[in-house]
Formats: sequence, C-alpha cells, structure tokens
Amino acid sequence: MKDLYCLVTGATGYIGGRLVPELLDAGYRVRCLARSPEKLRDHPWADRVDIVKGDAADAGSVAAALHGIDVAYYLVHALGGGSGFEGRDRAAARIFAEQAAAAGVGRVVYLGGLTPAGIPVEDLSPHLRSRAEVGEILLAGPVPAAVLRAAVIIGSGSASFEMLRYLTERLPVMVTPSWVGTRCQPIAVRDVLRYLVGSAGLPPEVDRAFDIGGPDVVTYEEMMRRYAAVAELPKRLILRVPMLTPRLSSHWIGLVTPVPRALARPLAESLRHEVVCAEHDIARYVPDPPGAPVGFDRALSLALQRVRDANVTTRWSSASVPGAPGDPLPTDPHWAGGSLYTDRRERRVEASPEALWRVVEGIGGENGWYSFPLAWSVRGWLDRLVGGVGIRRGRRDAARLRVGDSLDFWRVEEIEPGHLLRLRAEMRLPGLAWLEMYVDPPPVAAPAAPPAGPAAARPEPAPGVPEGSRPGAAPADRGAARYRQRALFHPHGLLGHLYWWCVSPFHAVVFGGMARNIARAAERLAPPSGAASGGPAPAEVPADHRPPQP
Repeated sequence: MKDLYCLVTGATGYIGGRLVPELLDAGYRVRCLARSPEKLRDHPWADRVDIVKGDAADAGSVAAALHGIDVAYYLVHALGGGSGFEGRDRAAARIFAEQAAAAGVGRVVYLGGLTPAGIPVEDLSPHLRSRAEVGEILLAGPVPAAVLRAAVIIGSGSASFEMLRYLTERLPVMVTPSWVGTRCQPIAVRDVLRYLVGSAGLPPEVDRAFDIGGPDVVTYEEMMRRYAAVAELPKRLILRVPMLTPRLSSHWIGLVTPVPRALARPLAESLRHEVVCAEHDIARYVPDPPGAPVGFDRALSLALQRVRDANVTTRWSSASVPGAPGDPLPTDPHWAGGSLYTDRRERRVEASPEALWRVVEGIGGENGWYSFPLAWSVRGWLDRLVGGVGIRRGRRDAARLRVGDSLDFWRVEEIEPGHLLRLRAEMRLPGLAWLEMYVDPPPVAAPAAPPAGPAAARPEPAPGVPEGSRPGAAPADRGAARYRQRALFHPHGLLGHLYWWCVSPFHAVVFGGMARNIARAAERLAPPSGAASGGPAPAEVPADHRPPQP
C-alpha cells in the first residue's frame, strides 16, 4: 500500500494544501493538478510532488493528470462561485468520474458536506445540494468511491473557524438569527485529514458515503459560548431574532468577519438544518487512535494556538476567489495594443537591503499598508459592500509570504526573496491591477578617474579618511538600499479609464506615503553599516502617472 500514487485536485485550497504533506508522510507518491501551478511553488513540499497544470472542467487535462494514478482525491467545489456553479460542479464531477474510469484509477475519494436527514433535496441550500450531487455522481461511476461527508470543519484558517472566531471576539453582545439554535457536529481538521489519508487504503469493495464528525453535537450558539471560554473572553450575550434570513446574515457576517459575503452566505445557509452524523462506520476501516476524534474544545484550542504561533499552513483564502482576476502581469507594457496606467515611486533608503526586504515582505495584515489607513479601510469597506473580499483577510503568516498567499485584498503573484514582491488585486475593479515592490542593493561606487598628472603627484588621503571620501573619488552608498514601487492598472472600458483618473489625484498621498513610510520603517529597523547619521532625508522620485499607451 505504501507505493500508491495519489492525485490531489484542489491542492491550492485549504484542505488540499494540508492533505498533500500528510499523504507524503504516509509514504505515498503524490501528483497535484492545479490551474495555477506557480501557486504551489513555495510550499515546503513542492519539490517532493509532481505538479501538472490543468482544469477539472477540461477532460483532456484531467485525463493526463490521472494517467498512472491509483487513488484520486477530488477536492474541487465552486463554493461561492456565483450563478451557475451547480451546473459547473456537475459537469466537472462527471468528467472526473469518466476519466478516472478510463485511466484505470483504483479509487476516488471526495470530501463533501453532511446533509440533514429527512429534508428533501430541493429544500437544501444550493451549496449543500451541489455537494450532495457531486458525491452521487462519483458513487455512480465505475470506480469505487469513498465520499466523506463533514459539517463544520474546525482548524486554523478554515472559513468556519474564522467566522466563529471573529463573530465571538468582536461582538460581546450579539443579535443573532434563529439558525444559531440549530445543532451540528463539528470536526477537527486533523481528523478530516486522517480520514482522507486512511481512505486511500480502503478495500476495493467499499463504495459508499461515510459521515464524519467529532464527538460533540452542539448548536452554533454553544460553539460561540465555548469559543469565548477557550479564548478566555468574557461571557457573550446572545439574543436571537427570527427575521435574519441567511441572505441578511451573510451581510452581517461580511461586515464583522474577514469572510466575504459570497462565502458567508453558503456557510450560513448550510446551518439552517440540523447536520448530525447518522453513523460512524468509517472507524471500521480507519480506526480512531486514542484521543480521537478530537473534541470541540480541544480543536478550538489547537486552532487558536496555531494562530497565535503564526503557524497557519493554509487558510480559507488560499483558494482563488470566484470572479477575481487570474491574469498574470503582462510582460508587454503596451499590452498588445491595450492600455496600461502606471504610478512609479523610487527612494534611496538609509537601511540595508535585508532590513528593507523585511518591511516589504511583512506588509499588510496587522502591519497595515504604511499610508493613509483611513483610505485603505474605506476602500476595503466599499469592496465588501459590492460583494468583494475587502481588506480584512489578513495574512497567512506574519513575516513570510509565498506565491498564492492572500494578502488583504491582494494575492501574491510573484516573489523573489530579497528583491521583488508582486501583488495582484482581488478587490472589485473595472479592470486589472497590480502592485510591485522592489528592493535593490546599493550601487557599486565607480572608481575615480585617474589624475591628469603623474601618479606621484596624486595626493594621498589623510589618515582615517575612507577611500571613497578622497578628493575626486566617486561617493559610495555605504550599504544604503533603493526601494522601487510600481502600481499598474489595465482598465476595462470607459468605466475603467474614468476610475483611474478619479483616483489618480490621491496617489501622491496613498502610494507616495506608502513608499516614504516603508523607507522610514526600514531605516528604524536597521541602518546600513557605516551610514552617517543625520543629514537631509532622501528625496523621492516624483510619481509617474503615465498615460495609457496606444
């Protein structure tokens, strides 16, 4: 069994990104199917897996990815994917089932949602209905399938945990919808991963769904109260009102938590009905070790500890945001005849390149954006009001970034440690936008021109005077770094052009202040070796509001 070759779809997502290292540690070989393989580049396990580019909705790329595979994990779901997501989920599941059979795959494993007993399918939320249908499609296929059905997953960075955490921490008094009294059976993410890994070794005759859950059956109100107790918060006052529908609840959740409305609504809708496990048959095939399944309070404690230790390996925002731009930054500055606006800033920084890079890589989240916080907050609120992700997604890690990380309403598109950080905007915009930050080492001082007279006539420097300070010598930067910043915007239609020209007058405050304060933060952190104290502040290169190229 140790020589199994596993395919993981959705490896850039919350569960998939955690499942891959668990499979590797279990001794399995792993291949990942990803639409954007570059998002997996900086994961610590990336050099231990095969990564192929493809889309679950494309039969050709799915067939190629499944070639030679023994166990295929299907972890794709268009949660919050907008109108028509049920049809897309259905089509992708059928493609996967058909191609798995054609490739001779031995088993398919799918993580779905726990559905309430006795509720007609048409009365389920679209989210739960779609997940149930995907499971049925995979079970109806010729390849043996294991469909694991979970309710609320508790783990650091999960959408359910973040929603619970922010609601409880930010609201000492809560006016809540009636669904907070509905019972559910949460499960710790480590138990979900254990069952997923164990499903690779199920006997061939096992072809069924399994309910998976923790040992506690609780209401959402109990979950909030118990979170407050575990987090050592004062007791929360919770008042229920019947008029808050899931749609209204999603707006309320979107205002209080980092979870955007498009994701909050299916989560809230799935809590309308009781979701409790009807069986625990999975334990016959994947036995529970001592202390497992993990209890709810213990799961909360483990998740909180990882958050406090800044050791969150994946987050709900690791997956791509539906509707967000996925286009990489064009290398052609004219964008093949399109328009590309730019705003450039450049500063000489009296700090080492290493200190400057620490500030650049630590940007966003709790550290903020180094300029006009009110403007960034207002932009984030406006984005939330129109259904965007807003600015409160924060960071996965307080100090380190990797390609694919979400960073408030940006996503890391490229990172060259010590030199370049490129972010792609995921806020709602009439166009595509990027923000680039560069750290350049100090320029090498050019040698001084030789004197016109004989070498013997060349005066020697006075004792203690540095070589670069000799009369006629080129000055050296003595370790000072250079910071370059570039904001780019590719407008869509007339609205996009109008948007740029409306916001460009504020760039001197927002982007200019950002460059200036990043430089100051680096200078406070660590000045360059040998740098002289005092003196005038380094000048900033004026902004370049370059007009669009024809």
